[in-house]
Amino acid sequence: MSDKILCVDDDENILSAYQRQLRKHFHIETALGPEAGLQMVSAGESFAVIISDLRMPGMDGIEFLSRVKQIAPDTVRIMLTGNADLQAAMEAVNQGNIFRFLTKPCSSEILTQALQAGLQQYRLITAEKELLEKTLKGAVGVFTEILSILDTESFGRACALRDDVREIAKALHVADTWDLELAAMFSGIGRVTIPASTLTKQKSGASLSSTEQDMLARVPEIGYQLLAKIPRLEPVAQIVLYQNKNFDGSGFPKDRIAGERIPQGSRIIKIISDLNQLETAGIQREAAIANLKYRQGIYDPGMLDCACQYLATTGNRAKPIRKTIRSVSVAELEVGQMLLSDVVSSTGSLLITAGNRVSESLRERIRNFGRLQSIREPIKVEIIEPNSAAAEDPRATAYPKLASR
Repeated sequence: MSDKILCVDDDENILSAYQRQLRKHFHIETALGPEAGLQMVSAGESFAVIISDLRMPGMDGIEFLSRVKQIAPDTVRIMLTGNADLQAAMEAVNQGNIFRFLTKPCSSEILTQALQAGLQQYRLITAEKELLEKTLKGAVGVFTEILSILDTESFGRACALRDDVREIAKALHVADTWDLELAAMFSGIGRVTIPASTLTKQKSGASLSSTEQDMLARVPEIGYQLLAKIPRLEPVAQIVLYQNKNFDGSGFPKDRIAGERIPQGSRIIKIISDLNQLETAGIQREAAIANLKYRQGIYDPGMLDCACQYLATTGNRAKPIRKTIRSVSVAELEVGQMLLSDVVSSTGSLLITAGNRVSESLRERIRNFGRLQSIREPIKVEIIEPNSAAAEDPRATAYPKLASR
């Protein structure tokens, strides 16, 4: 947690005065003008409080602190104004761009009290955020583990989808991928409400009844209803809801949302999901990309061009280099191993599909099955070398770090 305070003014004498008055009580840094202040904040320097003059050439304090809010929303913002600028300052407060404004001339005592209040506010914000992050991260972690147990095949696809959309988001210069990655992970969560018989028919390519087709079409809506109940996952729920929406407004849900009004994350997931479906059907990536480009009105054109350029150069996802394939017993299964063969009971019942990485809960589930009925052994697994960058457990990164809100 940072306790640094940044003072911004276009007058060097005033900045020097800040240093003399405040350095005994606070960790003070200064920036000569708003451009220099923005450069420091944009470079990643963390400040608990930023105090800025209102009247500065080029960019006034209101614009400066508004831009600070976009870059570092947790930083507490204070502004110094003259009496003639009170209306502008009040508008800035009402817009939520500043925490407090002080009028000139401002005594050292009043300034010190304001900065202490700003530091206290910053500590409250960061403490609440840390608590919320741990709570939300834990809840999402449990949610993810349950999903991996209920529908292991869908969970494996979700992990692959998350990895793909993360890379596409980078290629598209999406700064914050937190919502997008979670939406990718939970894009199929509504499938937990679909009868197993219907999912089996869909997987085999069998004909589905109109009722079954309607149930599957509503998977994004069910996912939205589940996720929207979790505080701060509303944006994730929106991405999940519109993941099958076409750029021209057709598709699900049937509303008037179209074009760039469709959540950006939904438009990205739509491209990657459709590409994955084509590749799963045996179509090579080059032909699959050409197929996507042929479909008019389905995808965001600019996003599709950028994504396809990236996908065409990367090809199918590279496999980890440092790996060992072994045949192990149920007792020898370890967390982090990748299942290369299905886990099947002695009677032929499918328990866990190949392609899933073993987590604590998944290993426990397999062992519990083994206590009730025997499991066919050995089980073929892929073991990643400990020093390999590929050793990362997908479930350990099933959710990214909580973004600033």
